[in-house]
Parts: sequence; structure tokens; C-alpha cells
Amino acid sequence: MKDLWNYLKEAQKPILLYGMGNGADKIISVCDRYGIEISGVFASDGFVRQKTFHGFKVTDYNTAKENFDDMIVLVCFGSALPEVLGNIRRIASEQELYAPDVPVYGDVLFNMEYVLDNRERLENVYNILADEQSKKVFENAVMYKLTGKIDYLFDCETQPCEIYENILKFSDSETYFDLGAYRGDTVEEFLSNTDSYNHIVAVEPDKKTYNKLCAATADIENISNINACVSDIDGEVLFDMQHSRGSSAGQGNGSINSMTLDTLSKESTPTYIKMDIEGAEVAAIKSGADTIIRYKPKMQIAAYHRSEDLIAVPENVLNLRNDYKIYLRHFPSLPCWDMSYYFV
Repeated sequence: MKDLWNYLKEAQKPILLYGMGNGADKIISVCDRYGIEISGVFASDGFVRQKTFHGFKVTDYNTAKENFDDMIVLVCFGSALPEVLGNIRRIASEQELYAPDVPVYGDVLFNMEYVLDNRERLENVYNILADEQSKKVFENAVMYKLTGKIDYLFDCETQPCEIYENILKFSDSETYFDLGAYRGDTVEEFLSNTDSYNHIVAVEPDKKTYNKLCAATADIENISNINACVSDIDGEVLFDMQHSRGSSAGQGNGSINSMTLDTLSKESTPTYIKMDIEGAEVAAIKSGADTIIRYKPKMQIAAYHRSEDLIAVPENVLNLRNDYKIYLRHFPSLPCWDMSYYFV
């Protein structure tokens, strides 16, 4: 089969981008690499505002239909908002539509060449997954990444309540490490799914976002907020301060304190760890080798920031302990975001 990029290379219809920003920049870069011609750009009504993007005048969808009629639409942004997903479904009912999978971090593209090069590793991960839903999510994720067809993701969605009821099953004495705590939304999610707990350690690297985390959790008992990133070193690292979920270590406009997971665990032993740390998940797993081997905490680890994460996250955990049960779930969103492994 052809992957999306090779299909688009031979497509006869005009190809239009839906959306602007970093995601569209990445998609244009891949299209340039493959020699794929872009014919225009449109945006949701509130985002047009007489803009131009990469030399194209940005229109709305209705104007794009008037100009091109039958076209291929490439969704260039991510969202979990029901109204946005509903609008994408509406456009998909009228046009040939894809949501190309481009990595949030790194330059490895999940194309057919990548699948063929890593076929054995993909099969090994699939075979160790703990239930049929995990295997369905894995299969659908691979097919989505190759084809950009959004129905693969819609067909394997899970609501968060299923995770807490059937997989994580918190006790009343959890010590929760929230790595990538953002503004406290996942702290609140944890609290809504347990009657009591021992301690919460919430780690957020972006200073402005960290201040909002502190404000949001000011009335919560037994919580320690830490302004740092979790990676594979202890010390200062470059950091990209975006004041959003996209803030990341390794490059950028400032510096931040970095801690390994093992260092973080010296003051408090985690029973449950959530990692959503913008592409640093594998580094954090390696930096927590002693913690994972010694204590076997339950873990939720994001699997979508880098193309390699679908394979590398479970591989690196199993290199430390091979007695975890491993689940994979995808919550409603486009593109392949809100996809995580659960280790119990």
C-alpha cells in the first residue's frame, strides 16, 4: 500500500491546507520534500482576518469550495473540542480529507519506509499488549499514521473514565507524580478519581504556566509543586518557553532546572506516575531506572510526541521491568494526540 505522502504526490485534485501555524509549517515541509503541490489555505471563520500564509491568501471553507469545488483537504492543527471535531467531520463528508501525521518533536516521519524498517519491533509491541482494545488502538494508530484517514482514530476512541475504572484502579494511599502538570488539570483529574491519597508531586517547567498551576492548586492538601523539567540529567538545560503545553527542553529562549526521575523520587516514592513531557518521555524513563525497577509504579506515558514513541516507550519500560501489563488508549482528538500507554 502507499502511504499518504506518496498518494498525495500522484493526486490529481487541488490540495488545500485547513489551518495555519506550526502544524501547517511541518506539513508544508514534508510536502516540499515529496514534491507535493499545495493550492491554497483556508481557516475556520474566526481565524481568516485577511491573512496570508506561505504566500497564500487565507480564505474560509465556503470560499475555498467556490474556488476549487472538489479538493483534497489536509487538516493542519490538533483539537479535542467536540465542536471542532464535528466541523472536521462535516468537511470530510463533502471533501476528500486527511489529517497528516507529523511528529510534534523530532524529524522521523511515520511513513511506509519507517514501518518496513521497524516491522519486527512493531509486531513485538503489538504482541505484548494486554487486551484486545489496546491491540485495536495500536493497529488503528499505525494505519492512521500511514494514511491520514481520520476514521481510524474515531473508531478506537476511549473515554477517560474507562481507564480509571478498569486499568489504573487507584488505592486510597497513592503518591502521584504528575510530570507535565500544566495548569493543574491532570491533578484535578486525579483527585476526581480517588477518595484519598498520600501525596501529589506536580512538576511543570514553564514558569508562567507553573504560576498558574500553583494558583489552581493552592487549596489542595499534601501537594508539592516543582518548577523544573524531568529529563535524563540533573542540572540546567535550555528550554523553549512557550507558556503552553508545547514548552519543551533541549532548545529555546531560556534555561530551566532539570531533574531525573530517580532524583525526584528521593524525597517521595511514587506509586503512580503520569508523563506528558513534550517528547522527553523516553529520556525520563531511562532517568528513572532505579525507581521503576525498585518500586514498579503504575504509569501513564504519552505515546504521540515523537514518531518513535509508539515503539520506544514500551520497549524502554520493558527493558527495566518485564512484568508490567501494558495497555494503550486513545481519547477523542485529532490528530493522533491524547494517546498513552498504561503500565500496571
